[in-house]
Amino acid sequence: MAGGNDEPDHKGDGESPAKPHTNLVISEVEENENSPIEQVRLTVPATDDPSLPVLTFRTWCLGLIFCVVLAFLNQFFSYRQNALFIYPVTAQIITLPLGKFMARVLPTRKFTVPLVKWSFSLNPGPFNLKEHVLISIFANCGSAGVYAVSIITIVKAFYRRQLHPLAAFMLAQTTQMLGYGWAGIFRRILVDSPYMWWPENMVAVSLFRALHEEDVRPKGGLSRLQFFLVVFVSSFAYYLVPAYLFPSISSISVLCLIWKNSVFPQQLGSGLRGMGIGSFALDWSAIVSFVGNPISSPGFAIINTLVGFFLVMYVMLPLTYFNNVFDAKKFPIFSSHTFDHYGNPYNISRVLNPETFNLDMAGYEGYSKLYLSVFFAFTYGLGFASLSATITHVALHHGKTIWSLWSKAKSSLNRKMDVHTRIMKKNYEQVPEWWFVIILVVVFCLSLVACEGFDKQLQLPWWGLIMACIMALFFTLPIGIIQATTNMQIGLNIITEMIIGYIYPGRPLANVAFKTYGYISMAQALGFLSDFKLGTYMKIPPKSMFIAQLVGTIVASSVYFGTAWWLLTSIKHICDPHNLPEGSPWTCPGDDVFYNASIIWGVIGPLRMFTNLGVYGSMNWWFLVGAVLPVPVYLLARKYPEKKWIQLINVPLILGSTMSMPPARAVNFIMWGAAGIFFNIYIYRVHKKWWARHAYILAAALNAGIAFMGVLLYFTLQMYDVAGPSWWGLDADDHCPLAQCPTVPGVNVEGCPVL
Repeated sequence: MAGGNDEPDHKGDGESPAKPHTNLVISEVEENENSPIEQVRLTVPATDDPSLPVLTFRTWCLGLIFCVVLAFLNQFFSYRQNALFIYPVTAQIITLPLGKFMARVLPTRKFTVPLVKWSFSLNPGPFNLKEHVLISIFANCGSAGVYAVSIITIVKAFYRRQLHPLAAFMLAQTTQMLGYGWAGIFRRILVDSPYMWWPENMVAVSLFRALHEEDVRPKGGLSRLQFFLVVFVSSFAYYLVPAYLFPSISSISVLCLIWKNSVFPQQLGSGLRGMGIGSFALDWSAIVSFVGNPISSPGFAIINTLVGFFLVMYVMLPLTYFNNVFDAKKFPIFSSHTFDHYGNPYNISRVLNPETFNLDMAGYEGYSKLYLSVFFAFTYGLGFASLSATITHVALHHGKTIWSLWSKAKSSLNRKMDVHTRIMKKNYEQVPEWWFVIILVVVFCLSLVACEGFDKQLQLPWWGLIMACIMALFFTLPIGIIQATTNMQIGLNIITEMIIGYIYPGRPLANVAFKTYGYISMAQALGFLSDFKLGTYMKIPPKSMFIAQLVGTIVASSVYFGTAWWLLTSIKHICDPHNLPEGSPWTCPGDDVFYNASIIWGVIGPLRMFTNLGVYGSMNWWFLVGAVLPVPVYLLARKYPEKKWIQLINVPLILGSTMSMPPARAVNFIMWGAAGIFFNIYIYRVHKKWWARHAYILAAALNAGIAFMGVLLYFTLQMYDVAGPSWWGLDADDHCPLAQCPTVPGVNVEGCPVL
């Protein structure tokens, strides 16, 4: 299922703009013979066995366990300096041997439920593919993330205000569940139509089929499971070093170790606060924390992302900073924080009324406009460009295909579907429309209670909620068509926070709540629809798929909320690096960016930031830059079709490559790029058989080892304030304190030399 990623107001999910599926082939074969999409015909078998059990005890047991475990781990690690995301593929790999083990050892006798005459068996036969798919759906729910938890975090840890736990819980649940309503409305078009084929599901189908093929241990080698266990144990053991004994190896900045008392070399060399020249990490979590897993990223996407990173970090940043654009030298060269005109951290208490929690205009006019580090300012500009570039790119490269598929989809609604939809209609009872309607009505009413009740702590009025729902409803179909045919999703985060920022300024929580209801409910809807299409390809009974999604979403949202609330109320000074003990990992880098974005868009508002009333009105030109840049690339690709490398240039991906910075840092990108080039370009080309057999398993095992060691350390040592040995390497920092210093005379910052 889709989770929320922000552009540029990131949560550290590390996702770049979605990668398009290229070389689409549409044939004129009869729809009722197979699929009109060749990729689907080559990947998805046109067969089904309706007798296979689906919602079995094994499905519920393993599905709920991994839903809870992934939700807990992903929320637990999201607050740490190197946030770690556990992908559902980890559960997909681990649950296969577990399911087969349960099929061997569980009793086969049937149990009868009194009164209802319903019987079931703990072991209805061999562990099958359909059970595995539904378990993965549960895991998807657990890994998807709950965007609204960031609202809870900034209220309690950053604004330090009270938030009713029931209001917070309802916010987490309703923002995740509202998408079911939009999914039900557009299910017939975006799922039943054979022309809405959701390319990303081809990878999932291929992986499921590969996992269920006979796994023969090669001579002198390891089976997939044995390989997973070896890597898992190694990763688990090694992570003790960067997580507890030697945190400094998560970012080693060579220039800072040489020039310990000079600002300029530290600005160049800091992997956490500067340009990262010469920096590196000996920690896998630093590689996968924010940018994603390099092993699962296509080679062309890695190159496009690195090109964008180098252009932004090593061309645009030095040109703007050292030419003092936007008074850049008054502020750190790289920071997600906000500042006043004097170069000091922006004192939000001077412009925010403590009683109404709204912008105090008198205080604002008597204080200062809001300033950003030049990198953070251009991150928003690149966000504008990425949005418009995505629209242009999709129109140029996929416009005809989308229009053709959409036209055929409309014409096929009242005719026979492809073989997969036909099998589903014939063999299984469909989900009634009223199920979706009831969920939509109930969740909308609960959303109204969350926003209007509890002394209006969330600040969003009823009309704002309705407007957010209208936006989500309006955009779900067109963006769904684009994603279902090109694998690219256009995010609504910038548009939503900009619209509510203009209409209802000065209210930070109203801004982030509107963005969450408007953007995330649409993203959730598209995630649900994608899963429904996967269910069609894998021949999962629709009601079973619906139940798994519904239960998984409720359980995962509850676990995300519970984990966040527990950590926020039990860890002293969480998200406050200045007051945390030395070596503490609880710095909340993603939520720090989210908090500052709430100030930018909510408290101050776009009118006083991105117009002539603010400092960054020129950032709006990036909308035009993004809209124009894909055009010359498209024309060159058409003029020189023999030059395949031109066709692999993805302008939205290049422009959006650094959208996760901050909270991602230079060292994260450098190490991610190095690992990506090694595994997905060198190993993929030179040792393709090894890559095909072991790459995804390696990625899953490395992440799983880190996750389990991190949790073990917390519950056995860190929870009781037992820190590692006190020495230079215990600091979870790259020892570049001067990298955040201003370089213009007259600005005095504690710990920095006076120029």
